Amino acid sequence: MIAIHDLTIFNELSEYIMLRINSCGEKAHPASWVESKHHKDYDLWYIHEGQMEIRINEEVHFASKGDLVLFSPKVAYTAAGLGTGCRFTFTHFDFGLGNHYGILDNYELSGIIPGTLVQEEINLFLDAYDQFKSHTTMSGIRLKGCLSILIAKIIELYGLGKYRGRFNHAPNRKQTMNVHTLQPVFDFIHDHLHEPLRIGDLAALAGMSEKYFIYYFKQALGVTPGRYIYQLKMNRARELLYKNTYSIQHIADMLGYRDPYSFSKAFKNYYKVPPSQFF
Repeated sequence: MIAIHDLTIFNELSEYIMLRINSCGEKAHPASWVESKHHKDYDLWYIHEGQMEIRINEEVHFASKGDLVLFSPKVAYTAAGLGTGCRFTFTHFDFGLGNHYGILDNYELSGIIPGTLVQEEINLFLDAYDQFKSHTTMSGIRLKGCLSILIAKIIELYGLGKYRGRFNHAPNRKQTMNVHTLQPVFDFIHDHLHEPLRIGDLAALAGMSEKYFIYYFKQALGVTPGRYIYQLKMNRARELLYKNTYSIQHIADMLGYRDPYSFSKAFKNYYKVPPSQFF
């Protein structure tokens, strides 16, 4: 089982997350409706009325009023109406971390999500969608923000073991294992953030050459290992400065910098102000 701490990359690298809504709308279909498709982006449905049957790789799934349905990119499906038909809101979107636009495919998220698990987040999203349809000022930003909240909740539920997607789409195993294979490296970085970290040592921990490790890491996370370490140090530096308890010298030591000047230079490069003025 994936523990919630294994998903901290989404917090640590939140500034590198890209979410783009490509289209959003509503569809109503009779019971005779059948469609077979696959999309290049993620597709999220919220079912307002009725029931539907979804077939993926010979497996049959059923969704009904109040459920969410999340499709991963390039996953072929056949959907059909049941009973009196169905009506749903759809949202096509891209989600990336750094340069990695398939990061969510590392986790079993694609499937039918019971609305009871995300009711508050669904209500926020639908309210934003109604504003978007009415062309309310700033409604596009609200819609994107509420979709981010909804996706974050789904990821959180997955990390807590309260949800697992059941759409078996036979993903590329190498891609799926990328992030999980690096978990010992993430753990080591967290435990030794107070020390100078050498890429060669991390590569050895992963059992790879340094050159291949850098390539592998960037493919998995969308950022280089050096950038990942730098981001963690800056996140931690911000937290320590807000406490207003430690000196610049002490924080530099706690983050593995050789002297306060090196730390201050790195901090200013990131936050555009020196640590002494970050309040």
